[in-house]
Amino acid sequence: MNLKNYIVAAFITLFCAVNLNAQKKKVAVVGFYSDKIIGFSELNGVGEALLTEVLKLRDNPDFDLTPMLNNYHDAFFNDYAKDFPFDLVPEKEVLANEVYQAFVPKYELDDEALKRYVFIDGYKHIYEGALGKVNEEAVAKMFSDIADGVLFVEVHFDLTKGFGIGSTATVKMKAFTRISLYDKTGKKVFVINESAQSKKTSVMVGGIPVMKTTKILPMCESALERLMKDLDKRLPKIIKKADKL
Repeated sequence: MNLKNYIVAAFITLFCAVNLNAQKKKVAVVGFYSDKIIGFSELNGVGEALLTEVLKLRDNPDFDLTPMLNNYHDAFFNDYAKDFPFDLVPEKEVLANEVYQAFVPKYELDDEALKRYVFIDGYKHIYEGALGKVNEEAVAKMFSDIADGVLFVEVHFDLTKGFGIGSTATVKMKAFTRISLYDKTGKKVFVINESAQSKKTSVMVGGIPVMKTTKILPMCESALERLMKDLDKRLPKIIKKADKL
């Protein structure tokens, strides 16, 4: 290759690299939390009695989901983020935004209602999903000068049937994550819903699962760990199928 052709080839390579980098979109993560209310819709015939236990668990200071939520958060930003076809706006830049911190969303919860949630420090509870269009559009507009979209991340836990029947029946925990992306106008781009069951189980007593923190916390941790491992493997394929920003 002569010098002229070499220079032309080098210029084309550089141009393509710069152009590709310039086209990389940016997204701001605007929500990251977990729910202390354990669902039980998959268990039949337990109703009111179990709800009482679930509410007691929510109010128990020993039922702390913070460490496992922090682990998921770190994996999300350090590992899963690499699979997205866009870059994440630095978290500090998002959380330091005064407009974001002062934002009063539709369906804002009072202090009592907020006790059911565990947040990564600095994030607000902003409802998104069915009937959440006002919030989605407002937050997207809020960051439209630095981001091409906004992302919400949630974690929830539900009890589900294990094995056995009657006095030998057991339950497992199922961890869910919802990852929702909206463009800079607040239009939904994609929603990822993934779940995984715990390896650990708990027993039923009188048809009601034992709801002690020493039983429930390890089940939540087990379920979330399995979910995170599944995301490690599956997220790249899921993202390819999702609509691009």
